[in-house]
Amino acid sequence: MLRRLAPLLALPPAALGAATALWMVANAPGPAQVPDVAPGLAVRVATLVPGSVSPVARGWGNVRAAETWVAVSEVRGQVIRRHPDLAAGRVVSTGTTVLEIDPADYDLAIAQAEADLEALAAEAAQIAAEAGNTARVLALEEARLAIAESDLARIRDLVAQGASPRTRADEAERAALAARRTVVELQNVLALIPSREARNAAQLARTEAALARARRDRAHTAIVAPFDLRVTQVGAERFQYVNVGQVLAGGDGLAAVEVVAHVPLAAFQRLLTPFDVPLDLLTVMREGPERMVAAELRPVAAPEQVWPARVLRVEGTLDPRARTVQVVVGVANPYTAAAPPLRLPLVPNMQVEVTLTGPARDGAVVVPESALHGRHAYLAGPGDRLELREVVSAFRQDGVVVVAEGLAPGDRLVLDDIAPAIPGTRLQPVEAAP
Repeated sequence: MLRRLAPLLALPPAALGAATALWMVANAPGPAQVPDVAPGLAVRVATLVPGSVSPVARGWGNVRAAETWVAVSEVRGQVIRRHPDLAAGRVVSTGTTVLEIDPADYDLAIAQAEADLEALAAEAAQIAAEAGNTARVLALEEARLAIAESDLARIRDLVAQGASPRTRADEAERAALAARRTVVELQNVLALIPSREARNAAQLARTEAALARARRDRAHTAIVAPFDLRVTQVGAERFQYVNVGQVLAGGDGLAAVEVVAHVPLAAFQRLLTPFDVPLDLLTVMREGPERMVAAELRPVAAPEQVWPARVLRVEGTLDPRARTVQVVVGVANPYTAAAPPLRLPLVPNMQVEVTLTGPARDGAVVVPESALHGRHAYLAGPGDRLELREVVSAFRQDGVVVVAEGLAPGDRLVLDDIAPAIPGTRLQPVEAAP
């Protein structure tokens, strides 16, 4: 070895360094071979899990009183009393007499009808007495008639034997005819008694009806509030003469209000999607939709205020202009549950937003609406390869889509947009934060 390097040692140092470098390069191993693999596309993915979602529909409408009252005069007369609280905007308690019409004419009619009843009662007693007297007289006259006819028969026998003159027979016959006439007249008088009693009974019934009508009119002279209400209109003043059919006052009930919410047809259909079997429509209409749909409302002017509501019914027709479903919801105690100015009462004509929530759908697959691309979803498939899958949605709401077909729990949904989306593209999935 030394002999082999001896010639080199005789060389100058620069030449020696160059020779050494050439020798190392010639004897160095070759570069490592690394396969050429393209990097995957970094995307955010979310692993789908089953959940529970409730369909929601929203509509808008105006508040109106559940009960309204309009007092229409059923009698005529002068207003003699008006309650001081009978003014628009004031509250009147149930049973309060707000107006009173002069009852003098009706008191007189009642007195007259009662007097007529007493007269008819006296006449009925008189008819009964006459019937008794006539019956007793008739009995006497019938006895006298029997005697007269007996005498007539005996005298006729004597005349036939020549023992009595003919004139005596004539006198006996006249006496019998007179007695028979008296009996017939008394019988006619008794025969007329039932008709007189019937006429008296008819007059009695008519007078009782007149008395009932007079008492009814007398009761209608007092206008009484049927329930707690807030006065909305007043149509009569004190000392004013009112006629039958004139509007006297009106108000809205305080116990409850209702809203006719106009809900888009597609949104209303969304409320029924959790049912896997057809609904018995007639049963739902009879029992009401309350057991299926929950409701709440918010005033448009104060959306932070939430009022619990109850679905009362669904109108039988669509709105002719907006083609929306008209859902009627009710709210109890719109005044007593208020606390102005923090919580305003629900007054008529206030515009509100109604939120309807249907039954929950368990085991649903819910994805962000932005993660769908038309009818397809992007998935990170086996080997982190891009997969395009067609999706059928059950409904969409609030930025999410409830999937009916196409996706299943455990699938890794790509949340980012990929352009171009070529199936089989290598991906570098990153689990998105929940």
